[in-house]
Amino acid sequence: MSSLATISPSISWFGIFRLGTVQASIGAIVMLATSLLNRVMVVEYAVAAAIPAALVGWHYAVQLSRPLWGHSSDRSPRRTPWIVSGLGILALGAILAVDATILMANLGLSAFLLAIIAFSMIGIGVGISGTALLALLASRVSVERKPAAAAISWTMMIAGIVISAGISGAWLDPFSEARLAITCSMVALVAFILAMVALHGLEEKFPAVAPKPRRNDPPDFKAALKEIWREKEARRFTYFVFISMLAYSMQDLIMEPFAGFLFNMTPGETTQLAGLQHGGILVGMLVSGLGGSLYAKRFGQNLKLWIILGCMGSAIMLTGLSVAASAGLGWPIRANIFGLGVANGIFAVAAVSAMLGLASKGQASGEGARMGVWGASQAIAFGIGGFAGAVIVDLLRSLMGEDITAFQVVFAIEAAMFILAAWVATGTAMARPHIQKEAMES
Repeated sequence: MSSLATISPSISWFGIFRLGTVQASIGAIVMLATSLLNRVMVVEYAVAAAIPAALVGWHYAVQLSRPLWGHSSDRSPRRTPWIVSGLGILALGAILAVDATILMANLGLSAFLLAIIAFSMIGIGVGISGTALLALLASRVSVERKPAAAAISWTMMIAGIVISAGISGAWLDPFSEARLAITCSMVALVAFILAMVALHGLEEKFPAVAPKPRRNDPPDFKAALKEIWREKEARRFTYFVFISMLAYSMQDLIMEPFAGFLFNMTPGETTQLAGLQHGGILVGMLVSGLGGSLYAKRFGQNLKLWIILGCMGSAIMLTGLSVAASAGLGWPIRANIFGLGVANGIFAVAAVSAMLGLASKGQASGEGARMGVWGASQAIAFGIGGFAGAVIVDLLRSLMGEDITAFQVVFAIEAAMFILAAWVATGTAMARPHIQKEAMES
């Protein structure tokens, strides 16, 4: 039996914002590949939309390596070098992706080979830096602050995406290959430098809140995975992450076509609708983060309640969209979309908060390995979700010859999956404020 003599103080709020800055930097660089270059390939270079979609899907597939990177960071004395190296690979991959995009003007084999290498690097970079960053956050933040920390981190990630998109969009006009290369390179460079400044000295200043005694014989990767999968709680939470994120991502590629086909919205109006949904997500994140932190001491099951509230709210709003497909122009579509965003934001932050808490509960496996397993589950869900939603809509539209039923079926599937996710969450013991006490007594 081991004893932990002291519990270190939680990382400060400013420290949490510094880690959020790193998350924002990751989001800003990933945006270049998954959004900006996607549009350039299809519009400016007339590449089939399936090609950038496949590349984005491949970058998610590569992230199946997350558990390995997380476990490796567990066995290291510090996680900062892993975050730095991952960000470096990510930034270099994004720059190579720009080069591959420019080469696609000639549709040569070299362009596609370089694109595969670049998006592989992007997936690996996100996997290394993102997993190590979340593991660092999980080990440095007290239970009471984890909901707010999750909200801050994810809000800043979205802010990084928005700022990166706004700046790069402004600098790209009038479009040229030189502007594309310079703009993307500058965004990647500035994001990398900001992350390095934010990370400097942070890990040394704030040691782990409840450090585990170091073992002379730390488990190998296979043993760590077996330990995680043997735990009913960790296994069930993995199922929850996959189901909820699959439901969450299925709407990504069909929401704007839905508004255009059935509500006669222009491209500009559907873009504004997407912005309204993301605004709702931010509101939901703030509500869940602040609420989860304010009442964490009062309600031991607080995170579970927020997760169920967000999942059931998402199911209700998706059911509303299914009804909207039949109701047509009389339906309050904007309010419905905003409500969906709020519900999505609530469940997302609560789920990440629970993830941060559960990550610290392993005996042999560390936070990195656990974050890696859940990150891989999320990556698989995101890779499948958007593609599956679009394919189902296309198939049903082709078979039935009309739009209403096609969208109704997909929204109904999503709603059912959110209900299933809520049910799975009810059987998972979320992080409680007395975890630290248990760690001291073990």
